Amino acid sequence: MNAGAMRATCHCGAVELCVTLSEPISNARRYDCSFCAKRGAAVVFAAQGDVEILKGCDALMLYQWNTRQTDHYFCSRCGIFPHDQHDNPADGYAINVGALEGAHPKDHDPSPWIDGKNYLPDNHRKDEP
Repeated sequence: MNAGAMRATCHCGAVELCVTLSEPISNARRYDCSFCAKRGAAVVFAAQGDVEILKGCDALMLYQWNTRQTDHYFCSRCGIFPHDQHDNPADGYAINVGALEGAHPKDHDPSPWIDGKNYLPDNHRKDEP
């Protein structure tokens, strides 16, 4: 892994990513759209090209819904979501803080809740800190 890169894994270890975040973990936040609210995971972002799947491509399953603007990935073996990938390359990846080695969501609570119900590609970052 390159300097500044972090390892992210699912619970069972079948999926492993090398991630270079584009922001500090202290920026972790949750979204309130119907899917993200039920999932409840805090996320941080990485730019396109800064996420490499080291192992487990065959274990990753894809979930899409509604506008299909985001690819939600989860491990088919343990069910943990390591990352989401957005259609717009400028949006990059949402990385599950709980999947990052050495990070724990409780260390960054309370994480702010962001308006995901009204997500539109052109305005979704305006409300973020």
